[in-house]
Order: sequence, then C-alpha cells, then structure tokens
Amino acid sequence: MTDQRNDSYDLIVVGCGAAGLSAAVTYLQAVRDQGREARVAVLESAPKEARGGATRWTTARFRTRADYSLDPFFVGRMEEVSKGLSDLAYCRVLETEAPNTLRFLEGHGVTLMHFDPPVAMGVDHEVTPSGGGHAIVEALAKAVEAFEGAQILYCTEAHRLSLSDAGETTGVVVRGEDGRLRTLHSAAVVLACGGFEGNPEMLTRYAGTDACDLQLLAPGLAYNQGAGIRMALEAGAGTAGQFDMLHTELVDIRTDRADAVIYAHPYGIVVNGEGRRFFDEGADTFEASFELIAYEVWRHQKQQAFFIADQTIVKHPGIMVLFDTDKPAIEAETIGELAGQLGLDAQALERTVEEYNAAVGPGEFDPKRLDGKATTGLSPDKSNWAYELRHPPYIAYPLKAAICFTYGGLRTDTQARVLTGRAVPIPGLYAAGEITGLFYHAYPAGTSVLRSLTFGRIAGAHAAAAHAGQAALQTA
Repeated sequence: MTDQRNDSYDLIVVGCGAAGLSAAVTYLQAVRDQGREARVAVLESAPKEARGGATRWTTARFRTRADYSLDPFFVGRMEEVSKGLSDLAYCRVLETEAPNTLRFLEGHGVTLMHFDPPVAMGVDHEVTPSGGGHAIVEALAKAVEAFEGAQILYCTEAHRLSLSDAGETTGVVVRGEDGRLRTLHSAAVVLACGGFEGNPEMLTRYAGTDACDLQLLAPGLAYNQGAGIRMALEAGAGTAGQFDMLHTELVDIRTDRADAVIYAHPYGIVVNGEGRRFFDEGADTFEASFELIAYEVWRHQKQQAFFIADQTIVKHPGIMVLFDTDKPAIEAETIGELAGQLGLDAQALERTVEEYNAAVGPGEFDPKRLDGKATTGLSPDKSNWAYELRHPPYIAYPLKAAICFTYGGLRTDTQARVLTGRAVPIPGLYAAGEITGLFYHAYPAGTSVLRSLTFGRIAGAHAAAAHAGQAALQTA
C-alpha cells in the first residue's frame, strides 16, 4: 500500500523543460522567502540523461534588445500575423516580463551572449544563452535539486489529473517504469510538457494527412505526446492556438544530427523534386519565412526540396552560419552535374536555372538588408536577393521539413491559470510553454523559449502566492 504522505506535494510540475523548471524554481524560492519549505515534484517522462524535452536541443535565441527588453514590434507583429486571433494581453505581459526572465536566467548561472545579426533580420539584436537550451535545463535543474524538498521524478508519465468533486485540482495520476499507476497529491499542478509533436495520432487528427512524414527536429520531442493537453481537456479546459498549424523548419536530410537546420533559403533558390521553384525565397528575412517555406515543403512538395546556390554566397560569413549541419554542401561544376548528384532531372533543373537567371533584375546583392534585387516574369518571382547563378562550383543541400512545435494548446490567462472554454480558471491548475495555445498562421521567431520561461515563472509565483494564502488560513 502506498504511503500517501510520501506522495503528497505542495506543487507538482509536469515537464522538465524551460517552462516546468522555471515554474519549479520560482515556486520553491518564493515559498522559502515566505519562511517555509515546500515539497515539489517535477515529472520527467524521459530518463535523466535526456531530460529537458525540446528545450535541451534548442539554440534558444531571444527576440530581445541589449537592455533585455522585448522587440518593441513583437505585439504588433503578433496581432498582424495572427489576424487578431492571438491573446494580446498575454503578449503584453511577455513584453513586460522579458527583462525579468533574462535576469532570472543570469541569476541562476546562465551566461547570456549578445550579437547583432550578420544578415537581414526583422530584429536588430538578439540574446542567446551560452550553451543554448541545454545550459538552461542544467542550470535550472541544478537549482531545483538544491532544495531539500524538491524531486525530479524521471521516467514518470503523467496519466490524468486528479480532481475533487468540486472540480478542484488535487493531484496527478502517474505511470512509472513498472507500468503501474499511482496518485501524487497536490492542490497545485503546472502542466509544462509541450505539445503533441511526438504523437502521430494527434498530429494526424489535427494537422491532417501525411503528418507521419514529419521528422522530429530534436530527440526530446518524442516525449511530447500531448498528454498534458489531453488531461486538461478531460478536466474541462478550453483551447487556444491554431491546431492544424505547426512550426516546421527545413533540415538537411543526410544527417541524424539534432536541429540540423538550413536557414539560408533567401540567398539561393529552392526547388522541388521536379526541379522547379515553388516559393518566393526572398519574400522576407530568413527568420520571418523559414517556417512558411518548410510548411510548404511538407504540405505540398512531398517532403522534397533542394537549396541551390553558387559561390556568390560563400564569401559572406553571415550567410554561411545559416547552414547548421554537420554535412558539407554537395558541389558540382555544372548545374547538370549537380542535378545528377541530387537525383533530379538534369534538363528540368537546367531549365529552371536558365529561366531564373534571365529574370534577375538590376541592383546590388546585399544580404544585410532587403535589397529589392528581384526577378520579373517568373511564377513565383523572387522579391529580394536574386542574383544570377553563374559562379561554380555550384552548391546544394537536400532538404525536408521537421516539426519543432505545434500551435494548438490549452487556453490560459495572463497568470498562467488554465481556463475553461468560458474563461473560468480551473482551481489549482496552471500551464506554461508550448502546451498553451498562442500562435495563429505564423510564428514570430525568437519567442518560444522566452515565453516558456516567462510564463513558467508566472505560474510558479502565482501558485506560491496561493500557497501563502492557504497557509495563512490554516494558522488563523
């Protein structure tokens, strides 16, 4: 028989990535500041060596300026790309709290690096942790482990929420490595276990056919089975975000390396399996269009695409860092030879390149700005960075789309409380990170990990304040 006292906690956090760990650390510290010690359980479905979910593998770039303030155009950008569907109050809280989030990371030993983009971007500055998301996971996990009453329970899957007859959160039913279920008791639960990227059934249900063809961008995504979303929906939670839309990125098909992303599509041409262009590669800066071209490759181009360029870009270091793969470019002295190496019809690719070269207009190629150097008469035309491919050896990368995160998730408020469809908070239930729905139509890059950390902090702080109120009532 299970000893309920050993399975009782002040807070249970489901998920060990940026959102979950920031919630746990914030809660533990806040309760200690109240003069108390708390018992906290962080549930991690992966083993210890793989802890951290998607966060562990990301570079974790932040859309912030040198003073740690959020990009001032972010809220307006969210309103624009979502066509007014995103929760702008939530976005404004992210804007307000972003500096505190970065200082929170620094306070736990994460070194933040600053850099100005070497190529055209929609922001003029970015901040990223030294060591990427892995550094975030290790620093915050270490902070959790420093509290005597905190545990990270590995290889432990959340199965369902436990609720009182009145609908209040009372804990989580979990499944351990032995396959058996047991109940962990707590009046406060934070769901921070990602979306449904690793669940082909849910992907197919929401995103439609060919979801099985999507590669995972990183190994940690395999643990994102949508359990948190399912459990909360069973408890009456509402939803937000676009369930049939995914954040995808183009990756090099020749490697099993995690996050082997090719971001350089604006600075060459991208053709499909028939050797034809299908997308305006220069429609916008790379971080504003990398998701959309990847989605197009998956949805309409049979998961086949090839980036092609010539030596024009090799002399630009800022472009070359956009090839985040461990494999060298495929090279050839002629387009026909390149087609042979890629398995493409040589005549079709040669015709595409000839027509493209003939359509390139005047102007100076400048990767540091939207240079307006475009083609005319093609379908589709290329709006910027259109230079003639005439300087061999030609280079190519074979590509396909990989999924990074799903858009659809739980509805929450600005205090990270999970809401019902009528916007009523479910007592004791919080959610943060990609499990919560925010994005519609497009994702403004550099905000995923930032919002996970920020609303994890908010969830932990709110739960701690509620803990203090309960303690005051008990001693009154």
